[in-house]
Amino acid sequence: MTKTYISRAIEAAAEKAQYDEHAKRLLGNRVILARIIKQSVAEARKLSVEEIMSCIGEKIDIASVPLAPGESMIPDRIPGDNVEDKVPGEGIVTYDIRFSLRLPDKEEEFIKLLVNLEAQKSLPSKYKVETRGVFYACRMISAQLDTEFVNSDYQKIRKVYSIWICMNVPEYMANTMAQIRLQKEDLYGRMPDHQEAYDKLAVIIINLNQKNKNKSGDFFRFLNVLLSPDMAAVDKEEILHTEYGIAVEQEIGEELRQMCNLSEAIEEKGIEKGIEKGIEKGIVAMVELLVEMNLSKEQIKQKLMEKFDLTESAAQKYI
Repeated sequence: MTKTYISRAIEAAAEKAQYDEHAKRLLGNRVILARIIKQSVAEARKLSVEEIMSCIGEKIDIASVPLAPGESMIPDRIPGDNVEDKVPGEGIVTYDIRFSLRLPDKEEEFIKLLVNLEAQKSLPSKYKVETRGVFYACRMISAQLDTEFVNSDYQKIRKVYSIWICMNVPEYMANTMAQIRLQKEDLYGRMPDHQEAYDKLAVIIINLNQKNKNKSGDFFRFLNVLLSPDMAAVDKEEILHTEYGIAVEQEIGEELRQMCNLSEAIEEKGIEKGIEKGIEKGIVAMVELLVEMNLSKEQIKQKLMEKFDLTESAAQKYI
């Protein structure tokens, strides 16, 4: 049976959703998470990647639907693993990736942190990532009631980290990382500083742009290679192995290959739309798909020149 435009559009949407899902699963792998944590979580910076891997909670939830906080007090449940917070009167928040960290501590046996990791294809236009990050961090704190602490035992609140990886940002802010946290300021006189009492949340924002070249072994190069929609899986595996010492296991390798295959499939859907809707509209449709795949303007231009046999100036008009 000949596929209709609608059926192709549905397939393309499904493939984009699958691409996002593979990207989340890739970021949710312990080998990958440990490297992100080492760079972004202050309490873990002195630990080796291998040590951090052993500190990551037993369960890493990725866009699944768990129990709501406060509905069950199951022994040994790790609340930090929940990817959905449903607090009465506050609505529902679903996280991309959520897990707990148990880090060694001098004074106590361990420090427990709750971590949320989000991946954004581009900077949103309706709000600032900083604002959404603060909201997510605050919800991770309020959701601890009746799971990490009960009644007014607020000292048992766990510190939370909300880490945001933003791709395809403008070049002026490319490959940067910033932290937003609580800090005490004396307004009149001097009050004792009990940092451990209020240092309960941190929002980490990591900005990526693949056009900016990074040196071998660089953290930003690591993420740009990992999340590139335009690099072949075999090339990614080679770089991860030679520059970062990551022996690409079957699970990671499969996610990389699936991401690359879906990237190619979505690109082909754009070409099919061009044939069905007319080259002019088809090129526009393909550009929209490639933008959603997080390709840079230069990468999109090169693909238009290659796929539609356009000159550089002609391709530039569509970007």
